[in-house]
Parts: sequence; structure tokens; C-alpha cells
Amino acid sequence: MTTSDLVGLRIKTVRRQRGLSQAQLAHPELSDSYVSLIESGKRTPTPAVLELLAQKLDCSLSYLINGVTAEQMEDIELALGYARLALENGEVTEARNRFAELLANANLTGLTALRQETQFGLALATEAAGDLAEATAILLKLREEELPLERRIELAMVLCRVYRESQRLSEAVEVGERMLTSNARLSWSDSLVELAATLLAAYVERGDLLRARQFAAELLNAADALGTPRSIVAANWNASAVAYATGHIEESLSFAERALAVQLENGHPRNVARMRVAYLRKRLKARPAEAESVRDALRAAVTEFEQTSTSTIDRGYVHVDLALAEYLTGDYDLAVKHATLGRDLVPKFGHAVGAEANLLLGKVYNAVGRSEEAAGHVASVRQWLTPLPDIRRSAATWYAAAESMEELGDSDGAVESYQRALACVGL
Repeated sequence: MTTSDLVGLRIKTVRRQRGLSQAQLAHPELSDSYVSLIESGKRTPTPAVLELLAQKLDCSLSYLINGVTAEQMEDIELALGYARLALENGEVTEARNRFAELLANANLTGLTALRQETQFGLALATEAAGDLAEATAILLKLREEELPLERRIELAMVLCRVYRESQRLSEAVEVGERMLTSNARLSWSDSLVELAATLLAAYVERGDLLRARQFAAELLNAADALGTPRSIVAANWNASAVAYATGHIEESLSFAERALAVQLENGHPRNVARMRVAYLRKRLKARPAEAESVRDALRAAVTEFEQTSTSTIDRGYVHVDLALAEYLTGDYDLAVKHATLGRDLVPKFGHAVGAEANLLLGKVYNAVGRSEEAAGHVASVRQWLTPLPDIRRSAATWYAAAESMEELGDSDGAVESYQRALACVGL
């Protein structure tokens, strides 16, 4: 049924409940034939006529338009607000439950915009909980509906990101490119720059570095022209990732520092937390001499992550980053603690974070002379990486595993891991 059909049906139902004829409802402002056309769905009443009919029928305008009373609408909006707040505050499980409960509310069925917003919120909460497969399913279902342009762009950005985090890089690129191509005639906006930046990150992950370098320059120009905080952050942050991947380390840190400075003034706490940790990760690898100051910042970041709606995978990363900083500054016990915490936060096997955690545990145990335990952790890296596709990120971890195995005397394992690293870069 169309919206006009539903509105007409509600008017007809309430009129009959009130014991009124069409002529009685119409008199004196309207004709009974006009009321008949409205009730049959053949005419769409103007807002003024709808308000008049609501007064005559002694019911809320909200009920005639949406099929819910004003009180029910208020309850739905309040529940949606609580769900959003839970997500913003990092209460991911509660947010997911609240969005799911709201979707089960029959009164939401006819409220298309609110239902779509609830579904999108559920997808974000599900992503933050680390359930990427379910988040993808929710987003794909929502994408089949008719959505406003801004929502379609936002949905494409999140779907591109979820595909990327799931290591489904071809699908991530396809989603981003299709949305940008279909909106090619539009001027750059914050949402389009953010979508493009998400696509840029997928190019880097896939190893399309020439394309990424060219696209990063285009995005930086677009962001400078817009001059908005959102576009500047998105373009500079992802240009930093491209520069880092192509070996321009100081340039990468410069872009990242600019993005972080703007984000600190304007960004959501969750995004600030994630960006700060990713910047610290780059700084730790690029400037190991600064490990002590980076370690202190990462310790604070662990608490910050727990208070914002970062995903379990994000929290896994920050613990592994902190473990590396503790290792570099000589606190091996804390390095083991955080590497183990980080590994246990991500899905069992098939994730690079778990592999990186075990590699670090291997280094720590080897450093304290517990070579058998070190060898066990390094050997387990194969279980974590084998399910992953042959992509650039996997190549780096396979190579690090090969070096560690070689140091520990596992020649066969080292050869196999070197071969997988080469396969990941197409050699």
C-alpha cells in the first residue's frame, strides 16, 4: 500500500469508530466526495487538510500520518536517543540490544525514516562489537531500500569500511567506486570526501599504491577547497596512510599530525581515540627512540578506548601496540599481559592482530630465554594468518613471522612463511 492508501485507511477507520458519515466529517469545510477520494487513496491531503481532519476526528495528526499516536512517537524517539547515546558512550552491547529491541517494535514499521535510522544504528553497534559478518548483512539489507542521498553515501562508507576490516578488499573497492561514480556530477562534500578516504584506505590495503598516491593528492585538494574540519581530517589522515605505505615516513607523520590536531578540536571522542592510537602506532614504528613517551600515551589510550564506542578489534590493536611499547622499554611482564589481552579480543584465527600479538609474545619469551614457549607462539602465527587472503597486510606479518622463525631455528617454517609473504605481493 502507498502512503496515501495508508493515510486514507486510517481516516476511514477512525471516522467509523466515531460513528460519522463521510458527509458529517466533511461538513462544512470539505465536500464528502473529497473525503471519499482521500479515504480511497486517490487523493493526497495537504498538511492543512490533514490537521483539520485530525481535529474533527479527535485524534493526533501523528496517528493519521504515521499510524502511531503522539505518545508512541515520543517513546520511539526517546528509545532511539538512548540507543544512540549508549553507542556514543562505548556501551556497545547495550546499544546493540536497544537498537534490536526498537526494531522489534511494531509501531516502527510504518515510520520509514526512523526504522532506517534504527537499522543503521544497529549496523554500527554490531560493527563496534566486532561482528563484521552480521554488520555487513544489516547494511546490505538496508541498501536495498530507497534512501536519501546522504544516507546512501554514509551507508556506502560504512559498508566499504566493514568490507575492508573483513579483508574483503575487492568488495570494499567496488562499493566505494560505485557510489563515487554514481555521484560524479556532485560537488565534493564532507560525506563524499569521507567515503573517498575510506576507499583510499582500501586501495592501500589491497596494495594499489600508485592509484592510492594519485587519489590521495586529489582528496587533499578537495579538502583544502572545502576547508571543513571533517574533510581535512579524512583527507589528511588517509594521505598519511598512503605516505606510510610508500615509505615516506616523515611525510606520513606530518599528515597524521595535521589530521589529529583538527580532530582534537572538532571530532567525536571515539574517532579522536582511534586516530590518536593509530598515530602513536606509526610514531612508535617510525621513531623507536620515542618508545617511552609513546608508551605513556598508549597507557592513557587504553582507558580512553574503554570509555568510547570503539570496537573489540580496535581495543585489540591498542593492547598490542602498548605491548610493543612495553617490550621496547624493557617491561616484559606488561608486554606479555597486553599482547595476550589484545590477541584474546579478536576472533579466533583469521585476523592479523592475533598474529602480531603472537609474534610479539615470541620475541618477549625469546628475550628472557624461554625459547620453547617463544617457538610455540611464533609457530601459532600460521594458524592466525592462513585463513587470510593474500594481501599486503598479510605479507608484512608473514615476513615478520619468517624472520622470527629463522631466529628460533625453525628453518622449514621460515621458508614456508617467506613463500606466503611473496605470494601475498604476487611473486
